[in-house]
Amino acid sequence: MIGLTHYLVLSAILMVLGLAIIISKRNAIAILIGVEFILNAANLNFIAFSRHGIGGISGQTAGIFVIVLAAAEAAVALAIFLNFYHQISSIDIDRGNQLKG
Repeated sequence: MIGLTHYLVLSAILMVLGLAIIISKRNAIAILIGVEFILNAANLNFIAFSRHGIGGISGQTAGIFVIVLAAAEAAVALAIFLNFYHQISSIDIDRGNQLKG
């Protein structure tokens, strides 16, 4: 039987993976993937708590909000990264200090 602990362990693994990607990578797209891992970890927690009857808000409702937030975040971040690439011709975030605003 899969219990709440299994979901929380999987969520913790996703969270650590996302943080490790964000900290270790200099590629803007890889950092965006790390953020998506963290959002998926939060989404998994909402759904797991809802399934086991813990928490006031419905987990499915919170999950939908997280998915909408992730889609909006991906669209905005992709637009920023495309503009960044257009200006510098690289997706290496260390070269971002060349931009003057």
